[in-house]
Amino acid sequence: MRVYLDHNATSPVRDEVVESMIRVLRGVHGNPSSAHEEGRAARAAVDRARESVASLIGVESEDVLFTAGATEANNTLLLGLLGMRSDVARHLVTSAAEHPSVEAPLEALERQGWRVTRVEVDSDGLLDEAQFEAAIEPDTALVSVLWANNETGVLQPMGRIVTLARDRGIPIHADATQAVGKLPIDLREIPIDFLSLSAHKFNGPKGVGCLIARGDPAIEPILRGGPQERGRRGGTENVAAIVGLGVACELAERELPARMRDYAALRDQLWEGIQAKIPSVQRNGSVDRVLPNTLNVEFAGAAGELLLQALDVEGIAVSSGAACHSGSIEPSKVLIAMGRSPEAARGSLRFSVGHGNDAAQIDYALSLLPDRVERARQAVGA
Repeated sequence: MRVYLDHNATSPVRDEVVESMIRVLRGVHGNPSSAHEEGRAARAAVDRARESVASLIGVESEDVLFTAGATEANNTLLLGLLGMRSDVARHLVTSAAEHPSVEAPLEALERQGWRVTRVEVDSDGLLDEAQFEAAIEPDTALVSVLWANNETGVLQPMGRIVTLARDRGIPIHADATQAVGKLPIDLREIPIDFLSLSAHKFNGPKGVGCLIARGDPAIEPILRGGPQERGRRGGTENVAAIVGLGVACELAERELPARMRDYAALRDQLWEGIQAKIPSVQRNGSVDRVLPNTLNVEFAGAAGELLLQALDVEGIAVSSGAACHSGSIEPSKVLIAMGRSPEAARGSLRFSVGHGNDAAQIDYALSLLPDRVERARQAVGA
């Protein structure tokens, strides 16, 4: 029996998505840029998907720029809007707990002379609004904030952040990769200028996503060589993957209330079971402002990587609070930013539920966790 509890890393592709992509791969052969009938059919499929994305997010279809995923979307926004231009102010505000696909281009901008202010998060992983407001300067060109943290599921107060930025005339970018498909997002209500997402985080295919760029911002393309995506991203469109993204958006829009209810019930079942069965545990991140599907837990005194491996052997897939770099185990930068010690971060696991999980699977995981946690603790003490 395999129990997949790592949906924040990637999620299973829905049957409806697979079927839509197969239909395209078998029957839609044209290049969307071609003027003949086959090309027009491919263009129509891309346009329908664009409308589905726009409907889910609450934007106009022309605001949707298809990419190979949120990493490309983040790089396109940060480097294409800022890094390739000299006519904008050279200061940016972000948080100290961003995803690497934002942090890496920010570091590239810093090497070009940009100043980046990283506002700290508190022990719950939340931005301090007063510090955030104080970080905004007259020459701030952009605010970029991760809406839902991929490790802890913590949700930043985007409504308040948008108000603080817009009151000063500063555009805002939200990396909403983990939020889309799990939370209601309507940019007519929260007027964010730029938003990034990936299909594979909510049951779509890997390798496709988009950047929402509202209006007609002067974004220099990262990929050059063609007129696709209104000249903002060269290269023939991946029609099948784009169609799959569109279907994933349609499913999310239709199912969102049930998803939120069901995911939260499974997450809470898991946390209540962990608390009842395992001593010395702590939940990482805000309990109130968190994705319905995400639970990050510190198992004090445990070796997180050993615990992850032991669970994998038993058929349970989770994620750890550490990453392996050049043979060494590095603690999660997000948990460190929240004030956790390196040891606490290394002893933490992320559980993220989604489509295909049920209460019986959670019970199975809970039947194994206590013994495996005890062994992981003994390994540290040995």
